[in-house]
Amino acid sequence: MDITLILIGLLGGLITGISPCILPVLPVIFLSGGAASARNGESGEVRRPSRWRPFLVIAGLALSFSVVTLVGSLLLALLGLPQDVLRWAGIVVLTLIGIGLIVPRFQHLLELPFSKIPQKYVSPDRNGFLLGLALGAVFVPCAGPVLAAITVAGSTGRIGVDTVALTASFAIGTSVPLLVFALAGRGVAERIKAFRRRQGVIRVIGGVTMLALAIGLVFNLPALLQRLIPDYTGGIQEQLAESDQVQDALDLGGLVNEQNKDLDQCSNGGTELESCGTAPDIRGITAWLNTPGGAGVDLDDLRGQVVLIDFWTYACINCQRSLPHVTAWDEAYRDAGLQVIGIHSPEYAFEKEQRNVEQGIANFGIEYPVAMDNNLSTWTNYRNRYWPATYLIDAQGVVRHIKFGEGGYDDTERLIRELLRDADPDVVLPGATDLTDETPEVGATTPETYLSAGKVVNFGGDERYTTGPGSYEYPTSLDRDTFALDGDWTIDFQGATPTAGEARVRLAYTATQEVRVVLGGTGTVIALVDGERVEVDVAGSPDSYRLLDVTGSQTGQVDLTVPAGVTVYSFTFG
Repeated sequence: MDITLILIGLLGGLITGISPCILPVLPVIFLSGGAASARNGESGEVRRPSRWRPFLVIAGLALSFSVVTLVGSLLLALLGLPQDVLRWAGIVVLTLIGIGLIVPRFQHLLELPFSKIPQKYVSPDRNGFLLGLALGAVFVPCAGPVLAAITVAGSTGRIGVDTVALTASFAIGTSVPLLVFALAGRGVAERIKAFRRRQGVIRVIGGVTMLALAIGLVFNLPALLQRLIPDYTGGIQEQLAESDQVQDALDLGGLVNEQNKDLDQCSNGGTELESCGTAPDIRGITAWLNTPGGAGVDLDDLRGQVVLIDFWTYACINCQRSLPHVTAWDEAYRDAGLQVIGIHSPEYAFEKEQRNVEQGIANFGIEYPVAMDNNLSTWTNYRNRYWPATYLIDAQGVVRHIKFGEGGYDDTERLIRELLRDADPDVVLPGATDLTDETPEVGATTPETYLSAGKVVNFGGDERYTTGPGSYEYPTSLDRDTFALDGDWTIDFQGATPTAGEARVRLAYTATQEVRVVLGGTGTVIALVDGERVEVDVAGSPDSYRLLDVTGSQTGQVDLTVPAGVTVYSFTFG
């Protein structure tokens, strides 16, 4: 057993346990810890809350969460049951417990089946473990590197001692902050007599809270809450994900499994065909676009064809520069036996919206099938880490070439043509597409500049760049390849938005082709690009807007005046 994995699991769990996605269950945890269980005894005396109840609630949650995450999908598949049956069972139990707290007679009905078993009750104030089991079944923590590794291991059935240890340590780490809230609830019930004297009211409040959580889960309201509240743990999660020790321990591109274990045999951007094992499955797709009736695409059904899988996301400048080559290959070689499949793996939350992806598909003229990999399931199954990334698969389903990032288009196209001839020696191929490779030289441009708190890059201001509202001022001088803010801004883990009225952002850039900015919301952004005024009308879903075309290497300064209602996500450069 690897002690490093246990420590990583504990740390990842602790971070998750204080993240925004925990907020919907906190009221239930708080009340279940004792405030809703300290009631009058049978003879009318005031009883103190159970000493062990908070621990039972959290123990039940940790156990059911671990089991559901690791083996829930496999068990349900073996039994032929829907994948969400455990979630709905948890919602039903929460609903019954909530009604039992509000209506005592209903609670007695729940206890009847257990009346012949001494001291065994379904009642929420006597058996917190059952409540914990229900909460664990519906508990969906924020996705992070550790949880992603556990999920991939569980979904592929690669469950060993290390995976179980990682899952258990993650569950324990997540449970620690929740236990603090449960103990706080018990402490309130113990110390404040009003809570024990007004147990009827407290129980009703607890029941209503549980019913509210159940209803919210039915309509997926916790997900909406998570989108509204900035992920203040995103920066810590990212630091954890980018740690060399964590990457070595978890292989954060996705855990090694039987499907992807040979991908390392392919070099990045090799100039000759290599053999890197059978292509991993495309899995966990939330929607298929550009297919008849939204039907999915199975790689097994494509044997006999050459397949190019392209990982991309529509707001990524690197993807935007590579897509013309991919679409050109699709158009040129589709009839010769090439099947291109786009895997849209989002980097921003807004890139998970189907209407936004559909607009991106239309903008780039994509006609081949696109899979929305919103949960990064296929991304992790390929152990991928880059946008864009292409995987070239031969007619027997074997990965023969991998290219991470931009460039190398001539080599990739040459290998596509070679595989098409191998698949059909009589094939007649058109001439090469011969598009210009506009990949910038490494170091020739300013690195991608992010304004999110979790991924801030190139901030050159004097202030601390952190989440929430704050006032900023331009520094006396701005270093090359950095940005600074001026005015009142609200920073979250997606980008920066003026708090009220207008605010400004200044960028000192280096570019060889163009300067672009990713904006969202509604309003008109005024840009002074090297002193020249440019108006950018922002409307609809977030998108990338060109500020400047460049011929040859150029340095300069961009000043944006941003109105309230517009969010600045990032600057990208060509």
